[in-house]
Amino acid sequence: MNDSLTKVLDEYKRLGIAEQIDYDKFYLYSLITHSTAIEGSTVTEIENQLLFDEGITAKGRTMQEQMMNLDLKRAYEHSIRLAKEHTPFSVEMLRGLSAIVMKNTGSSYNTVLGSFDASQGDLRLVNVSAGFGGSSYMDFHKVPAALEGFCQWLNERRRAVGDDMVAQYNLSFDAHLRLVTIHPWVDGNGRMSRLVMNHLQFEYGLVPVRVNKESRAEYIAALVASREADSPDTFRRFMLNEHISNLEREMAEYTRQTGGQKTAEVDRKGGQKTREVLLQMIADDPTVTTTQMASALGINRSAVSKHLDRLKTDGRLRRVGPDKGGHWEQLM
Repeated sequence: MNDSLTKVLDEYKRLGIAEQIDYDKFYLYSLITHSTAIEGSTVTEIENQLLFDEGITAKGRTMQEQMMNLDLKRAYEHSIRLAKEHTPFSVEMLRGLSAIVMKNTGSSYNTVLGSFDASQGDLRLVNVSAGFGGSSYMDFHKVPAALEGFCQWLNERRRAVGDDMVAQYNLSFDAHLRLVTIHPWVDGNGRMSRLVMNHLQFEYGLVPVRVNKESRAEYIAALVASREADSPDTFRRFMLNEHISNLEREMAEYTRQTGGQKTAEVDRKGGQKTREVLLQMIADDPTVTTTQMASALGINRSAVSKHLDRLKTDGRLRRVGPDKGGHWEQLM
């Protein structure tokens, strides 16, 4: 399994997929879309791109779903900043991230022991179980100490894990499993656990792991099996398999589109022609959007953004006004 991951990642790097303009942004959008989909959101990746980049809401989607995605995007952006600064984990830090995740969808609760507000990142003051008929999570009285212990354990492991890529991935999986087992909040624990997992992967410079919505049942089964066995092995295996499968699918699609050449090689051979077509589209309609360009050319918006950035760098194009409501202006 470890050899398979190393082999796939080596090929992934050789192809230069992660070097594409806007790759990080659109990969992040995919992480967010699938994470919220596991929790019931029906917003698609394309709809999230329009929502995040242009503020266009999706027809037929509830405001609750769309706010869930917007909040998680803001939480990931904050998490990535913390990861780049190697900020130590603390209960306060996790509560702050949870507050962002639940900002517009969290509720306040009144109990015999007092009130707490999920939208403020407050720890739960009630006991919860894993769905109807599911096993109960940790007694809420134990949560504060358990979360403090989690942070101490994670900070020690972060310093000790070293440069071993597989060990770094396994630490991120273990952190996910431990946090969701503690279940510190009344809602948002799944999103927070996947966020913390990806946070560590961003910190180590790894390709982040996405749990596909189609794998939801297997993902939950792996979590339950590892909890019941009090061992991370089943969950580690599932996550590594999921990551390898995702990378292989992404490489197959990239190879289909480019013939397996690195981005720079493809750009030299066909990029100039594509950019000329884009300039003609802009000449015909200076308000044309990247979504319309991508649809007309049959390529994704990430590729369109790459070509537009190249045109701006070459001094041939500039954007006047905001993404929504502005227009393009050719300079030569």
